[in-house]
Amino acid sequence: MRHAWTRLSDRMTTGARAAALSIMSVAAIVAAGAVQAEEACRPDLVSLRGPWGQAQFSVEIADTIETRAQGLMHRLHIARGNGMLFVYEAPQRASFWMKNTLIPLDMLFVDSSGTVRHIHHRAIPGDLTPIPGGDNVYAVLEINGGLAALYGISVGTQLRHEVFSTTGAIWPC
Repeated sequence: MRHAWTRLSDRMTTGARAAALSIMSVAAIVAAGAVQAEEACRPDLVSLRGPWGQAQFSVEIADTIETRAQGLMHRLHIARGNGMLFVYEAPQRASFWMKNTLIPLDMLFVDSSGTVRHIHHRAIPGDLTPIPGGDNVYAVLEINGGLAALYGISVGTQLRHEVFSTTGAIWPC
């Protein structure tokens, strides 16, 4: 038995056959884009976008009191494309410090829609000075110090991650 496409193709003109193949190609491209979008919403991946472009970071999630307290302390290095996403149960006033943190970090303070509201650039390793992130902080993304400026990440940048799915994400999964 011949494939259904072959039987249909036999009855089509060359132009109609080309048009059908074009439509199928576009559908395949759209489907591939949907798969990429799904991959962008993995628990270990945060996507960022803004007028500067897009970036992604592989992240560890700190969503308990214990994991948030530990953070990135005592680490000698994190890979350039890695970071840690601190997530709170509800938006709140947040402040960080660098006790026992050995590497400079950029801290992106994010509201529940996934929008960056404040950035602290190049936090100093070991510094005990509080770093305020403001009110209504739902998450904080820590990345290697200097990357926010290098990539052009700024206030208003949008984050995409499943933690924002139930909080009114501006860029939903």
